[in-house]
Amino acid sequence: MNDTVRPAFHGFEQIPLREYAERAYLDYSMYVVLDRALPFLGDGLKPVQRRIIYAMSELGLGAGAKPKKSARTVGDVIGKFHPHGDSACYEALVLMAQPFSYRYPLIDGQGNFGSSDDPKSFAAMRYTESKLTPIAEVLLGELAHGTVDWAPNFDGTLEEPMWLPARLPHLLLNGTTGIAVGMATDVPPHNLNEIVSACVRLLDDPDASVRDLCEHVRGPDYPTEAEIITPAHDLMAMYESGGGSVRARATFMREAANIVVTALPYQVSPSKVIEQIAAQMRAKKLPWLEDIRDESDHANPTRIVLIPRSSRVAAEQLMGHLFATTDLEKSFRVNMNVIGADGRPQVKNLRVLLTEWLAFRFDTVTRRLQHRLDKVERRLHLLEGLLTAFLNLDEVIRIIRGEDEPKPALIARFGLSDDQADYILETKLRQLARLEEMKIRGEQDELATERERLQSILGNKGKLRKLVKDELLADAKKFGDARRSPLVARGAAQALDETELVPSEPMTIVVSDKGWVRAAKGHDVDASTLSYREGDRLLAAVRGRSTQQVAFLDSTGRSYSTAAHTLPSARGNGEPLTGRFAPAPGASFQALATGDDDARFVIASSHGYGFVTRFENLTGRNKAGKALLSLTPGARVVQPAAITSLDSDRVVAVTTAGHLIAFPVSELPELDRGKGNKIIDIPKAKLGTERVVAVAVVGPGATLQVRSGARTMSLSFKDLGEYVGSRATRGGLLPRGWQKVDGLSVE
Repeated sequence: MNDTVRPAFHGFEQIPLREYAERAYLDYSMYVVLDRALPFLGDGLKPVQRRIIYAMSELGLGAGAKPKKSARTVGDVIGKFHPHGDSACYEALVLMAQPFSYRYPLIDGQGNFGSSDDPKSFAAMRYTESKLTPIAEVLLGELAHGTVDWAPNFDGTLEEPMWLPARLPHLLLNGTTGIAVGMATDVPPHNLNEIVSACVRLLDDPDASVRDLCEHVRGPDYPTEAEIITPAHDLMAMYESGGGSVRARATFMREAANIVVTALPYQVSPSKVIEQIAAQMRAKKLPWLEDIRDESDHANPTRIVLIPRSSRVAAEQLMGHLFATTDLEKSFRVNMNVIGADGRPQVKNLRVLLTEWLAFRFDTVTRRLQHRLDKVERRLHLLEGLLTAFLNLDEVIRIIRGEDEPKPALIARFGLSDDQADYILETKLRQLARLEEMKIRGEQDELATERERLQSILGNKGKLRKLVKDELLADAKKFGDARRSPLVARGAAQALDETELVPSEPMTIVVSDKGWVRAAKGHDVDASTLSYREGDRLLAAVRGRSTQQVAFLDSTGRSYSTAAHTLPSARGNGEPLTGRFAPAPGASFQALATGDDDARFVIASSHGYGFVTRFENLTGRNKAGKALLSLTPGARVVQPAAITSLDSDRVVAVTTAGHLIAFPVSELPELDRGKGNKIIDIPKAKLGTERVVAVAVVGPGATLQVRSGARTMSLSFKDLGEYVGSRATRGGLLPRGWQKVDGLSVE
């Protein structure tokens, strides 16, 4: 007796989790790659698309038939061939019916099948009807001629074609997109005539290069009339490598003062483009535009009207900005990754794609001809036996009437085959008329001629090549059309700078003591009369233009900047600068300036130090600002003073003790940042009580206004002569009663 204990079997297999996960993921990956996401090179279809078209042909939904409910088709597809979700199947059906999605739609849909504005707004399948389009014949026409292999469906009760016998390279005609596991595909659509022309070129010259084929295939041809602006050399590189990108741009025209967009890039929604443009208008980034309207209808599927504020607006410049900032110009990825004849996914260039498809077509035509030849030879064989029966009709009748088993007797008497004997026995009496012999001989002659022709083609590669070529040209003549997407050489679109888009208008920028900023239109604004929040008051105001930057200096000497046109209106209290910038904790804003980048300013501190710098050094994009003025402990930033001329202007500084000094601007150094040189001398003993109140720059012909309380004293350029001295000296003392100065201004 064997004492070996056998392990119990519990109805399942135990394997390591790592091995199971690896196997399951690999199986899933291969399924997604081969049976769901990537198309087969031969017919250019994914399995679900192939099953939909085959199921519709089985339902008799040809181009000449009456359409049936889409739900009927979807039911047949998922019930017989594709056991997946009905919504996904219906979406695949709808996609093949949308003329804005497919260059050559395979399905003729009746009802709401979506729109270019919202491709997924199609009605439910119980409401729509569908049938095949005439061009679907290119995929199905030879299906019953022994041209494809068949495989059992998912439950083994039916058979379905493993591919369709495409007479044209459908893969390149309608293109495809798909995401598999670890790979994806993006094949753009092309023009039928161009693709057939390239195939004919390859048939005539098998050594033709991709460059040669690009003489025929000039580029993709999308369902829309938007321009393809990708340079020709980039398109050629794309076809040589099988990957790259294509850039499409909307087309527009002028109608009086308006700009009308007449075509959008492939799969671009008009409503999305309108929203993108409207968002820029709301953000005041498109002051050139007054309004935008969507006037699209059945007669004009795409008609977006842009209404400029003025007839002087340059349409090309405005549209160039919109091309760069909206979907009016769009780039499409190209990755010609398909399942080849060997059943493996691979990225193929144009020549390989067409060469492999032509090999597929040669195989299909050969199978079709051989299938027909087999049928002709079988028919001739049967006719030969039938003719023998006619020539010996009395003997045949005697054998049939007299023999219990007439079939073996007929075979033995006349040397017939089983098929011939069966055919004779199945012949109807009315076919035994005398005229039938003539019909048989006539049919034999016709079939013999056809057999000779078929054998001649199958035995001669040149004749086979000519047949394939003639069939390609015939289909091109029947289904071909003109190119829709024009190929146009265009320069790259450039987004306009904000300053180019903003109208140049005078503005007065006002900052309050607590750091609230606002801007008023015009230079005649008296900032002191504006209303301020409770406990707040005017700090400073400067005049500039809406196209300029405004710089703000804080108590640490850092500078921050923003565009003047983005500041809030002076009708309200404005907004806090801390909402735009990120100063150090405890820092407060103390001064501001505005001007062009090349404008020069005197930057100074209340301790009497300063330098000349270009306004560009005050600006930057960093929210935390940039270091500009180095301050000694206890010093404040003084309001910057704009310089008109470096040669003739004078710098004027005044202190709280009434000391005023004037000296040539040229005596101050020009720096990018730093502490600067001494402008006016303030004794160390008085630094705690005396400080610089203001700095101004006065040119010849200008007048300096010295403010003290409610009083103002005017000093002309000539009057300043008695206060002119060397830089870094004490300067002159203002008259008695004017030694408490509040500020300086220049008129």
